[in-house]
Amino acid sequence: MLGAAPRGTVSRRRAVLVVLGAGWAGYGALGILASPRAGTSDLLAEITRWVPMPVLGWLWVTAGTVAIGAGLVTNCPRVQAAGYAALAAVAGLWAAGFVLAVPRAPTASGSASIWVAIALAVVVVSGMDDPLPRAIRKRWR
Repeated sequence: MLGAAPRGTVSRRRAVLVVLGAGWAGYGALGILASPRAGTSDLLAEITRWVPMPVLGWLWVTAGTVAIGAGLVTNCPRVQAAGYAALAAVAGLWAAGFVLAVPRAPTASGSASIWVAIALAVVVVSGMDDPLPRAIRKRWR
């Protein structure tokens, strides 16, 4: 079967796409569309001046769905790259919004720090290799 992962091999990179994608979709649907927090909306005023919160919520849901879809595709690094790009772009947008809010609301620095770290972590994981299938690994003696 072309494109099937070898039996017993779990792609950690694809698992990260699915798990974070589900988190992104849930955050967009439940945390932004269903009940946006007033503090988040206020701190992201630099972004919401141009893009309304409901659009941002759907952006999160879409990015999460793209990541989940990319995580379910086997043996196609380009599709996986699109999933990681979707995850990093939305986290980077949130990071930028909170960084821009720091001068007028110093408490935004905590959120800015974590979103910058998350965006960078997604970029780092996107460049990692999956472990080789057991059948082609060198045997350790």
